[in-house]
Amino acid sequence: MLAAIIVLFSILAPTTFPRIATIQQVLNSNAVIGLAALALAIPLSARVFDLSFAYTMSLAGVTVAHFYAVMDWNLWLAVGAGLGISLVVGLINAVVVVILHVDSMIGTLATGSIIQAFITFVTGDMSITSAKLAGGFSAIGQTNVGGFILPVYFMVVVAFALWYLLEQTPMGRRIYATGFNTEAARLTGIKTKRIQFTSLLVSSLIAGWAGICLASILGSGSPTAGTPYLLPSFAAAFLGATQIRPGRFNAWGTLLGVVTLGAGTTGLALATAPAWAANMFTGVVLIAALAVTMVQRRPGGGFGARLRATLSRRTN
Repeated sequence: MLAAIIVLFSILAPTTFPRIATIQQVLNSNAVIGLAALALAIPLSARVFDLSFAYTMSLAGVTVAHFYAVMDWNLWLAVGAGLGISLVVGLINAVVVVILHVDSMIGTLATGSIIQAFITFVTGDMSITSAKLAGGFSAIGQTNVGGFILPVYFMVVVAFALWYLLEQTPMGRRIYATGFNTEAARLTGIKTKRIQFTSLLVSSLIAGWAGICLASILGSGSPTAGTPYLLPSFAAAFLGATQIRPGRFNAWGTLLGVVTLGAGTTGLALATAPAWAANMFTGVVLIAALAVTMVQRRPGGGFGARLRATLSRRTN
């Protein structure tokens, strides 16, 4: 798909798309989506959804902007407050989903609604702006190193950490076991509830950092900044589950999904496509990725497995 996108838009926009600047634009404009998609990787691997992550992003950004610009806190104390309140959201999600046994999609969506109501109550639905936010705070998201902003590097560091956890540690194998068959994993002695509980905490923490980076890029604490990232982040995570480690949510596959979506939306913009085309592209990719992921996660799923099974039957 990525190769097809590159070829297509190199033809449709030959003077603007096939350039080094386009690579920088794709990564810089999609770094926050990458962080948000990586925030979903562990809970999805453990078979729980976190639909509140986009609202957590907004909450973390507003929190840092409020304490830094309005309350005149030290920058890193304000950042710590943003991450701390993100962990509180994760704790609430974990209690609702794991302890109270509320379906994760419904529970985290409800939590997100409560978060949005709280943000609106505190801010009056007005962005927090201040000249102070253009100083040290903006450096978190706007500092350019080698043509790429810092959130691109943050995204790669988080991806490496998640790759190591999921692929190189016993805990990663337990997370995948919990996601593929929670009851079977529990019967083998894996503490599945603890894994799902922790996965929601990690998801909120990464989402909070993504929200802080986003607020730094925008130079303000917007009460709705994270909401547009809900669909693209899930699309990238599910598209990533079809790559590198097919049938599994994984870090490098997620980044590949982010780049693929980013290349598509950037190409549409450079080719002067209508504004609605980007949303349609993301939606189509999400549906396709969901379908492929569900096939791959079934026992014997995927074309390769079915082909081997067919050949085996014919041989016998």
